[in-house]
Amino acid sequence: MSHPGGSVAARTGGRRRPFAAVLAANTVSIAGTSLTMIGVPWFVLQTTDSPARAGVVAFCATLPVVVAALAGGPVIDRLGRRRVSVASDLVCGLSVAAIPLLHYAGLLEFWMLCALMAVGGLAHTPGMTARNVMLPDLAEHAGTTLARASSLYDAVARGARMIGAALAGVLITVLGAEAVLLLDAATFAVSAALVAAGVRGFAAAEPQPAAAAVSFASYRAELREGYAFLLRTRLLLGVTVMVMLTNGLDQAWNAVLLPVHAREELGGSGGLGLLIALFGGFAFLGALLYGAVGERFPRRVVFTVAFMIGGPTRWLVAACTDTTLPLAVTMALAGLGMGMLNPILSVAFYELVPDSLRSRVTGVSTAGCELTMPLGGLAAGLLVEGTGTTAALLLLGGVYLLTTLAPLVFPAWRTLDGTGARRGPAAVSSSGPGRPSAGPAVRTPHPPAS
Repeated sequence: MSHPGGSVAARTGGRRRPFAAVLAANTVSIAGTSLTMIGVPWFVLQTTDSPARAGVVAFCATLPVVVAALAGGPVIDRLGRRRVSVASDLVCGLSVAAIPLLHYAGLLEFWMLCALMAVGGLAHTPGMTARNVMLPDLAEHAGTTLARASSLYDAVARGARMIGAALAGVLITVLGAEAVLLLDAATFAVSAALVAAGVRGFAAAEPQPAAAAVSFASYRAELREGYAFLLRTRLLLGVTVMVMLTNGLDQAWNAVLLPVHAREELGGSGGLGLLIALFGGFAFLGALLYGAVGERFPRRVVFTVAFMIGGPTRWLVAACTDTTLPLAVTMALAGLGMGMLNPILSVAFYELVPDSLRSRVTGVSTAGCELTMPLGGLAAGLLVEGTGTTAALLLLGGVYLLTTLAPLVFPAWRTLDGTGARRGPAAVSSSGPGRPSAGPAVRTPHPPAS
């Protein structure tokens, strides 16, 4: 005779299984992407000794991300979020694995590296978007609040990024950048398997019914709906523009400036891995902290203070020091602040965007947020070669500081505290948006993660 409590626990566990599967997939995949985030710039610097070429690779990796985000929203709904996520991971895994395999065979040319990174970038965003837009449905199915689910989702991503960065610093030193890229390819395969099995049969993961027959005209109309909604919603437009600027600057930092600074001043890949791990670890704590107590405070105040602590401070300290400890402390504090940003923006986004437009608006917003990322790495590489690392850090850090003042200057940001009033309580998610940036994702205020 079964115990009644056991059946309740089983039902609860079953309801939480899709959410747990997506969290696990993100953990594995984003940890792997952190390996690539360090491994690829290091591989380029080792094989070419050129910051400018590292910037070119970053440009090739991120430009297709914008293209995919611009056009992908209606496709995700038509094909189904589970299918898109799995296909995305498999294509990304193959493109990453091809880099070291071709290098080992002596066949890898620089243009091939750029092309493979472009293929990965093109496939990456639809998969991230497909998982992100399921979050409100996953939270409701699991019986948790949207704010808590969003904080946990971002905390897991931050924690995975920390683990991946720490591993990358060690593994590059011991095994080389090529082996790190092969490990990342394996994480994509694991992520694909988790999503394929974990959300099978979950209604929000399957193809969504379309109001019109499949045609170019209906696709264009659906795409236009996403653009129109974003443009007429001033807060979402303001968020998109601000994160667009900071994502470009963060790409310059992650793809070029921090690796070059670590190589020149901080002792190599070990120091680089330590800094990124500290940032990711404290961002993990920041996301959890906001999930626990953040709803008690005004969103705009928390967002502004956290962004100012987390954004420009890194650049100034890096420009002024040639030792690891001051920058390590700064990266920890910056991570704590940046970890609070995505939960705030995600909840506001989910409150404002209806279910039927979620994938489309997410795609458009993601494309806007990532529009400057291709230029960020390219500009940083050219700037370092033209003016030196310190001057580049000070110049771009000053631009970052000015950008973080936007919530204090523009009136549209005042509505960040009251988004829920327009659509009812946001405690349990039944509808809402995708993240303002695709993970990575609003990923940020940070670069995309797999």
